Amino acid sequence: MRTRQTFGSNAEQLDLFVPAGSGIAARDAQDLMAWPFFSLAKSKRVRPIDFRMGAVSIMVEATAEHGMATIWDADVLIWIASQIVEACDAGRPTSRLISATPHEILAFTRRGTGKAGYERLKAALDRLQSTTIATSIRQPNARRRHRFSWINEWRECVDGTGRAYGIEMIVPDWFYEGVLDRALVLTIDPTYFALTGGLERWLYRIVRKHGGKQKGGWSFDIAHLHLKSGALSPLKRFAFEMRDIVRRQPLPGYSLSLEHALGRERLNFVALPTDSLDLAMRRIGMAPVDKRV
Repeated sequence: MRTRQTFGSNAEQLDLFVPAGSGIAARDAQDLMAWPFFSLAKSKRVRPIDFRMGAVSIMVEATAEHGMATIWDADVLIWIASQIVEACDAGRPTSRLISATPHEILAFTRRGTGKAGYERLKAALDRLQSTTIATSIRQPNARRRHRFSWINEWRECVDGTGRAYGIEMIVPDWFYEGVLDRALVLTIDPTYFALTGGLERWLYRIVRKHGGKQKGGWSFDIAHLHLKSGALSPLKRFAFEMRDIVRRQPLPGYSLSLEHALGRERLNFVALPTDSLDLAMRRIGMAPVDKRV
């Protein structure tokens, strides 16, 4: 059900979007997969991400109180994107004002659904709301920047006794418009949420974005990947961690390898055959991957 809501000091009126269903495919916004928008560390980061490559510019700034939104916090945005795309595919209207229960988000992203999980979710929402982004991506003039926070506002909903029963949040136009464009959204493997390292989570998203299901795969120079990650670690440490990821092969659906040529180290990645991926998922008790993109 959708009702007209007045949310926040700006008195902006939006129709409330109430997501329906839990067994849906996980979808991610390609812009968020391809570029450095999040901290890759769980420790608090306040140093900005100042990224420039060609016509693309990104500035991500954090507050000292909450720190920068992390790649784990981005799971909330993946849940939102998944719900919006699912509703659009079913012909249901959507809105930037979204209602949810903490259990829905935590269960979808494979987090603990107890009190501790709820407290971590609220901290993630605070970081998403307080982190500010200015970017030229999807702007008609490369010198023009769109400035926003990942969540404009959010609030807990309480009943007459003061007991919390859900949350409501408003996402920015920049994110919402990107999700409504189906060409800018990709289905991701649900086992992504089981990845524990920030670097391997970031790497999966960039591999999924650029490698897709191309037969020949894709490759990047390690130095180029380091630049695109926005990570604070020096290149030498970044390269060491990338070699460890290649050794462990943790990315669902992809095989990684390294090559050295002309004094440069390069990461290659190629999609695994779907049958092999489905078999691996069944062995750990998961359903086969959704093949929609």
